[in-house]
Amino acid sequence: MNIKVDENIIQKTTKCRKNFSCLSGKTPLCSVELCIENKIHFIKCVGNESCNYRVPFGHSNVCICPVRKELYNHYKI
Repeated sequence: MNIKVDENIIQKTTKCRKNFSCLSGKTPLCSVELCIENKIHFIKCVGNESCNYRVPFGHSNVCICPVRKELYNHYKI
């Protein structure tokens, strides 16, 4: 699969500490358990390492990463 994310979305992702490894297709991604209107993405995290885009919400987590959200919204991955 050829993954392409708009440059504007990449530029909005200013707090990525993983050097956009999600775009390589080789790094496991947090799985989206529930998506509401392509805006709110509840995720199950791959590991316990901290992420600037993971926000705790009750007993779950919400992803606010522009790139991750685009990957799910456009490619359903």
